[in-house]
Amino acid sequence: MAQNVRDILGVSLGVILTALGLDMFLIPNKIAAGGVGGIATILYHMINVPAGAAMLALNVPLFIVSFYRLGLQFCLRSLYGTVALSLVVDMLAPMIPVPTHNLLLASIYGGVLVGLGLGIVFRSHGTTGGTDMAAAILRTYTGANVGQLLFLVDATVVLAAGVTFRSAELAMYAMITIFVASWLIDAVQEGFKYTKAFLIVSDLTADIAAAIIKELDRGVTAWTARGMYTGVERTLLLSVVHRSEVTRLKDIVYSIDPRAFIVLADVHEVLGEGFKRYR
Repeated sequence: MAQNVRDILGVSLGVILTALGLDMFLIPNKIAAGGVGGIATILYHMINVPAGAAMLALNVPLFIVSFYRLGLQFCLRSLYGTVALSLVVDMLAPMIPVPTHNLLLASIYGGVLVGLGLGIVFRSHGTTGGTDMAAAILRTYTGANVGQLLFLVDATVVLAAGVTFRSAELAMYAMITIFVASWLIDAVQEGFKYTKAFLIVSDLTADIAAAIIKELDRGVTAWTARGMYTGVERTLLLSVVHRSEVTRLKDIVYSIDPRAFIVLADVHEVLGEGFKRYR
């Protein structure tokens, strides 16, 4: 019950942020950054249809098709966020001032608000329908990757907006918004605090592992790997550390084995002892 309440509150907060991004920056500046919101932006400027009402109307056929193709549970999971976003967009539009008509600022700040909002919605186990639903439906027909389908749908909307508004420049600004929003959606879901993962190959892995555990108080995982060029089996170490510990870990490894081989990779989120607990 408590989790359901948190999810509803999270979806509500995400919907408000998304609506602010649309009302303050994207819709007034004709930036149709893909999806149902982008189509609603085009319709708003072409025939003066309220953007929220247009979004809701566009989602109705998607809900009907998804009911038959994806089932009732998928529709129910999308219903609250979809209806709430449509209502909030139209409720806030008359009350929210437009802070800028600079297209670059509008595309960036609109992308920030929409990305944060949708990221919070997805993290709260909700959706806002739209292109997510369209991509899921298309996947049942084509079997294609959802990410590719989302890009295809959004790119089609952006291209349509460029033709409708007779402005390639507006289409390019819309792509900036899509990039910013996509990055923030991933960041909200995967975490803003990047950590680092080390893969270490050495002939002195036992000494290196002991030093990491003692000096950094970090865990180390070891498994056996075979070099396909040499055919020699060696022990491969994995250790995950905070960014502030990267230099210290390198110093530890190379002070023990100057010939060690290290692969360093970004990690967006680490759950477990010593890092973050899953909530």
